Amino acid sequence: MSVPLSVLDLAPLSAGSDAPTALRNTVDLAQHAEQWGYRRYWVAEHHYVAVASASPAVLIGQIASATKTIHVGAAAVQLGHTTAIAVVESFATLDAFHPGRIDLGVGRSGQRRTEAIRETPREPRPPREWHEVDGVVVPAPFDLSALMRNPRLKATMTTLQQPDAVAPDFGDQVADILDLLNGTYRVDGFEAHATPGEGTALRPWVFGSSRGQSARVAGAQGLPFVAAYHIAPATALEAIEAYRNAFQPSEALAEPYVVVSADVLAADDHATAQHLAASFGHWVHSIRAGGGAAPYPDPDGVSPLSDEQRALVKDRIATQFVGDADEVAQRLADLQRVTDADELVITSVAYRHEDRLRSHELVAKAWTAS
Repeated sequence: MSVPLSVLDLAPLSAGSDAPTALRNTVDLAQHAEQWGYRRYWVAEHHYVAVASASPAVLIGQIASATKTIHVGAAAVQLGHTTAIAVVESFATLDAFHPGRIDLGVGRSGQRRTEAIRETPREPRPPREWHEVDGVVVPAPFDLSALMRNPRLKATMTTLQQPDAVAPDFGDQVADILDLLNGTYRVDGFEAHATPGEGTALRPWVFGSSRGQSARVAGAQGLPFVAAYHIAPATALEAIEAYRNAFQPSEALAEPYVVVSADVLAADDHATAQHLAASFGHWVHSIRAGGGAAPYPDPDGVSPLSDEQRALVKDRIATQFVGDADEVAQRLADLQRVTDADELVITSVAYRHEDRLRSHELVAKAWTAS
């Protein structure tokens, strides 16, 4: 029996479109996803780029109100830009209106760094080469150092926190969220209770892309872990391994629980899918070149990528599952088998909303039949 399949949506803007249209399209896709049998519908958090999913809690409320049974959640709240109490109260409010349907996804985020953090050496890692594991492409890691030094990124990042604010440690924030939900939170020795929040059935889902802190925190706290193969295909498998190695049973989970994401695009035939995906490399290039995600281009108007552009995005192109429904379902099955994932979540970007709808419909039907 196939594992459950879910949707991760960025609410992407297409070239020539606008944010209200992208948000309405997201709600429409969520309603269809529910009809097609997807288990969860998660929305991302991004800022200053051409995707409209900037306020996940607000968007989750709209989607949950427009649907009946599908679980709706964040993928993920960027904890570096907020506080544990704000997250708990927001999502517990959603849970009060839609009990049992809200998924609280949390992840790390770019933020101001203290001198101590800046001077902390990175954990050494052996060189890794492009390879395959039973049909799953594991590319060489993409070097993010140039992107992280980008002046635009650094400038916009400062506006996402209060002046001079430095976010708490991610692990501490996750622990605070759990304490707030459990009623055991203390501030300087005083009890502090989240209302709403305390006593709800909400539990965090931790998102990560490497074997670093997110994987270790999720494991140590006995929480479900979502590995971002769609963003970091080079390190997602080692992230899952690190999570499982760190896992400690908790009230929430007796055993590790892994969800893996994949970028997919299906169409009625292979050639059509390949044509629709022609924009993808240009879109990823806009992100990695430092300008932030641009409006998604029309595939009818894009030129072939230059060698320089392709070198910057080849890992993401190779790990996007593109083809007819059966081809995409097979690559998803390979990913599930290699990772032993308990669930898979797909994200899809297309210029035309109807093509994105059709892709999700085809994948759902092929997955159910597999």
